[in-house]
Amino acid sequence: MAITVRIPTPLRTLTQGKDEVEAAGKTVREIIDDLERHYPGLKDRLCDEKGVRRFVNIYQNEEDIRFLESLDTKVKDGDSISIVPAIAGGR
Repeated sequence: MAITVRIPTPLRTLTQGKDEVEAAGKTVREIIDDLERHYPGLKDRLCDEKGVRRFVNIYQNEEDIRFLESLDTKVKDGDSISIVPAIAGGR
């Protein structure tokens, strides 16, 4: 099953400039593992030993996976995964 994954600009150097790629898996964790097989280095930018890195947000369709089952969130055909780096700043 192929899932569309949207890649933010800062990570496109790892995906040969592609803003969307396809990955296979039944959970977000499996999707990230498949991405790592095709685009080495991507997993380290998204995850640490505790799970999704603090300043990275991952959405399944429009839902933040932190409010679902995190990396164990199940995915199905037609779903999309969006990787969104958190933005901090201001005064």
